[in-house]
Order: sequence, then structure tokens, then C-alpha cells
Amino acid sequence: MQLEGSCHCGAVQFSLHSATPVPYQRCYCSICRKTQGGGGYAINIGGDAKTLKVKGKDDVSIYHAVMRVPGERTHASKAERHFCRRCGSALWLFDPAWPDLVHPFASAIDTPLPAPPETTHLMLDFKAPWVEIDAGKKDKRFDVYPEESLAEWHARLGLTSTD
Repeated sequence: MQLEGSCHCGAVQFSLHSATPVPYQRCYCSICRKTQGGGGYAINIGGDAKTLKVKGKDDVSIYHAVMRVPGERTHASKAERHFCRRCGSALWLFDPAWPDLVHPFASAIDTPLPAPPETTHLMLDFKAPWVEIDAGKKDKRFDVYPEESLAEWHARLGLTSTD
């Protein structure tokens, strides 16, 4: 599925192809919540990194989250959180650990996205106390990460896009 996205002020527009366009995953970690998730979580989807096209590149900035893991030294994440330097809109995440993927934030996508038949709530160990989880009967909950990947979830439910 071809996805079109943009920031709030319109300085940045982007497009990419996604075989996994259903916004099913809600991440409650403090990084997602504080950099992108007004509801206490962020929703990101998957896309093919080599198809990413960006207009307004000069207005894109990158944030490397500060990783604070108890018992470990604080360090900057290698993952790149791209956002508009003018309006602050979160756009996409790229992690060099998975160079073929880019993860646009569903909130930045302008193309109508399909509704998920179930939702995966992850990183619940890190959710803010004020956040209430709005989970349906089929929804799955995980203290940290699920074993099922974004691609595996789409395949299991027959939702992988071929167009």
C-alpha cells in the first residue's frame, strides 16, 4: 500500500510503500509517550525504507533517544526519530539494526489506514500511571515486547498488503 504522510505545518511531506500498513501496535514506553504519544502511547507501522521519498528534507531533524536502563550506562539510542523542526510533528523512526525498514508514525500518515481487528499493547511496564488501556476482547498485552513481529502479525491475520 502506498502511504502519504506529512507534518502539521506542511513543511515536510513523505511517501513510502508499506506491506504492513495496519496501525495495530500501541507502544507505552516513555520515549514514545514523550516524543509522539499524546494518548500515552505511539502507534507506528512498517514501511520499505528504500521507497521513502521526502519533500522538505531541510526541515527534518533527528532525535536519538537517551536510553536509561537500570544497571547500565546511559547512552544515546542508534534509532533515529525523525520530526519536523518547524512544528515538532513526529514523522518516522529508522533503526540501523533493521536497515530495510522505516516506521512511520500512524499520526503522520494522511492516507486512510485500515482499522485493526485487534491491537497489541506493548511496553506496559513503562506506561504512565495516568494512562488507561483501552483494550478490546481480542487485544494482546505485553509488559515489554511481544515475540510476534509487525510482519508476523499482519501475515497471521491475512492483512499483508501486496499493492
